[in-house]
Amino acid sequence: MSYARERFTLRKGADDGPGFAEDIRRGLSAVQKSIPPRYFYDSLGSALFEAICHLPEYYLTRSEWEILEGFRPAILEMAGAVSHVVELGSGSGRKTRLLLDELTRDSAIRYIPVDVDASVLDSSGQALLVEYPTLTVTASAADFRRPARALRGLLDGSTRTLVLFLGSTIGNLDRDEAIMLFRELRSVLKPEDTVLLGADLRKSKSVLEPAYDDRLGVTAAFNLNLLLRINRELGGHFDLEAFAHRAAYDENRGRIEMHLVSIREQSVRIDDLGMEVNFNEGETIHTENSYKYDEETVGSIAAVTGFEVTQRWTDSRGLFADVLLTGR
Repeated sequence: MSYARERFTLRKGADDGPGFAEDIRRGLSAVQKSIPPRYFYDSLGSALFEAICHLPEYYLTRSEWEILEGFRPAILEMAGAVSHVVELGSGSGRKTRLLLDELTRDSAIRYIPVDVDASVLDSSGQALLVEYPTLTVTASAADFRRPARALRGLLDGSTRTLVLFLGSTIGNLDRDEAIMLFRELRSVLKPEDTVLLGADLRKSKSVLEPAYDDRLGVTAAFNLNLLLRINRELGGHFDLEAFAHRAAYDENRGRIEMHLVSIREQSVRIDDLGMEVNFNEGETIHTENSYKYDEETVGSIAAVTGFEVTQRWTDSRGLFADVLLTGR
């Protein structure tokens, strides 16, 4: 593994926003208690999400895999002669391999994954280096929602870049947040650079809700792991059996909402924050939104942020889309 280390760099501290402790303090002090969804992905949370991707109810990963596997020659032809690949919210990089298989065949590629969890970046980056001898990994441990900060000094103006924003991660952002992200991204990209965006499409709640509330309870464990993380990292005293997972589709807003529901009136101490959090029976902690998209919504966000839709691919069932964006 030592030879791989020579091709791996991990940059920490690129994000100067509030950290885990401050976000938890703010979120659990609000009228509608909340925890930002980026904190799902500690080591255990990332492993649980990998398990979710294999569940029969969770169609998203299989649908996007079908698109990338079937259309990668067309995607990469339209992206052009790429030498840098940026991935926002990279995770394990499992689907990324479908594109790296092609990209590294004839040229050296610099891969720049951006993820909040440095340990995930380290493990996934090392695994990729072993698989791809011509790959160099420069990882940025940062909040992908602020790409100008996360990518500061990492892009070479003389080379062509493909940005991957896969897996419907955009669904975690409301419209204003998505617009801010794409405006920042446009500011650090050249006109010939491209973005491959994964977006889950609008569909019936009979398909959507089971994808976020599976029969095995893996998604429930993924959600409850947020409380376990507070216990472990901040001296929290959450009783996981006193909270239940809830996922429901809001058709008017076009989004799945995930909550942790207090099943009784209770008070929870968080030692490191010096705070006591009071819950009424039935009160919730809002942990995630997952917005669903249609062609018009993607096009409108692209239009106001300096991009245009070049091509759009869907899976055979029309559940998911990958959209190639170029600068205007």
